[in-house]
Amino acid sequence: MHSLPEPITALISALNKLPAIGPRSAERLALHLVQAEAASVRQLADSILTARERIQACQTCGALTERQPCSICDDPRRDSSLICLVEQPVDIISIEKSGSYNGKFHVLGGKISPLNGVEPEDLRIGELEARLSKGAIREIIIALGTDVEGDATSFYLAKRLSTKGVKTSRIAHGLPAGSGLEFADELTLSRALEGRREIH
Repeated sequence: MHSLPEPITALISALNKLPAIGPRSAERLALHLVQAEAASVRQLADSILTARERIQACQTCGALTERQPCSICDDPRRDSSLICLVEQPVDIISIEKSGSYNGKFHVLGGKISPLNGVEPEDLRIGELEARLSKGAIREIIIALGTDVEGDATSFYLAKRLSTKGVKTSRIAHGLPAGSGLEFADELTLSRALEGRREIH
């Protein structure tokens, strides 16, 4: 069987390391790139390098930004008394797309996971407490996943932040929009029932 030239297999291997890119997708992308116009490939490579060099973490909230502070932290129209706590910068993008939140953010940088060697001091909890010490924050909304680590981190933060005189809440977890009950597991249904609200 004919084997691919080494530069193509190296490219396939590199692309395969990207999230959500499996071996077949990596091979298709690599074969497309080596046959594409040199100018378009160079433009793609330049865009990747430019983004990597210019994008940094916001020193205040941890969001991805090109300038300090980020546009969210710098926006006077946003509610500074409300902070939504997320695991990673990409979570901010998801919440922003919903268009239903107008406060500020804080990126933890992970979840507590002793099995994976992630302890509270490895996360950006100290930076959050520094923001709280400056006052003017009335509520922290914890928006972490519902896995074991997310639950443990949420409970830990709620307990630790309870001494700071700030309200701590957690986003509701339940049924996705447009989905029927037959597609929900027991835990999701349980959380949907617990997070129920009165209809007005």
